[in-house]
Amino acid sequence: MRVLLTGGAGFIGSHTAVALLERGHEVIVLDDFSNSSREPIRRVEELCGKQVTLHIADLTNAASTQKVFASESIDAVIHFAGLKSVGESVRDPLLYYRTNLMSTMVLLETMALAKVKKLVFSSSATVYGVAKDVPVSESSEVSYRLSNPYGQTKAMIEQIIRDAVVADSALQIAVLRYFNPVGAHTSGRIGEDPKQTPNNLLPFVSQVAVGLRDFVSVFGGGYDTPDGTGVRDYIHVMDLAEGHLAALAHLKSGVSTYNLGSGIGSSVLDVINTFSRVANRAIPYEVVAAREGDVSCSYADVTKATRELGWSTHRTLEDACRDAWRWQSGNPHGYASQASPRGVLAVSS
Repeated sequence: MRVLLTGGAGFIGSHTAVALLERGHEVIVLDDFSNSSREPIRRVEELCGKQVTLHIADLTNAASTQKVFASESIDAVIHFAGLKSVGESVRDPLLYYRTNLMSTMVLLETMALAKVKKLVFSSSATVYGVAKDVPVSESSEVSYRLSNPYGQTKAMIEQIIRDAVVADSALQIAVLRYFNPVGAHTSGRIGEDPKQTPNNLLPFVSQVAVGLRDFVSVFGGGYDTPDGTGVRDYIHVMDLAEGHLAALAHLKSGVSTYNLGSGIGSSVLDVINTFSRVANRAIPYEVVAAREGDVSCSYADVTKATRELGWSTHRTLEDACRDAWRWQSGNPHGYASQASPRGVLAVSS
């Protein structure tokens, strides 16, 4: 199968590219490198011994996107492209609404013109808002009164997708609601490379461990949890990547929605202590005030994905910490640490 990955040079996209290539699929990447670079694509090719077709294009630009589809035979799309910083979305909401909504609408319109009917969408457990019950299942209510525009765009895109399917019953779409992707490829050659201050816990812990930051801020120490810190569901990025392949293999008419998580809750201190153990170094941290809107505990009910997709996680939090440390210690400044020129590219303007 020839699979187009929008935003395929990013953290989850690059790991999914590896999983696809290892299973014999062909990979086409469309990315504008606004939050990534060529280097992860080069390393994906190095790891797999196979070429990735790369188109440098802005997905919000209809003409550029249509040019990519016209030049390639595409069987299915996995849609990762979009902005994802919660804090930035609060500071610049219009940027998030324009980029995330427009890119998806252009993609759906272009798929219709090209008669491509298979899509896997990268959504987020953020759409549940402050879920009242744990574990959180797909039947939990999606909130349209979220505290940040990033989450709002995910909920709105899910609605756009459902409306598109009503208009075209031939569409086969899987919506994947991620919990907290962590870790890196076991080789240490590709991993998470945030361009700004990390928004997520594990890359922040990694940067403290490698000496780029002084300490981890732990938001809240008085929750009703075993150690007082917030509990979340952390899923290894390669388990998440394999979830995309499972969703792709089980696409059916209409929209199917799945949680992708480990189904296990781990506290902030669990993560810090586990990372400290595998990295064999202390991770300084300070407990600070809890953030408004944060819940004490959230983790996934993954029964549906296991039942319908035959998918489950195989990697532990310790595996994720070990792989993240292998990546961070070998690439202390991310891909900028050892970037090298890329060869021939298929470039679209």
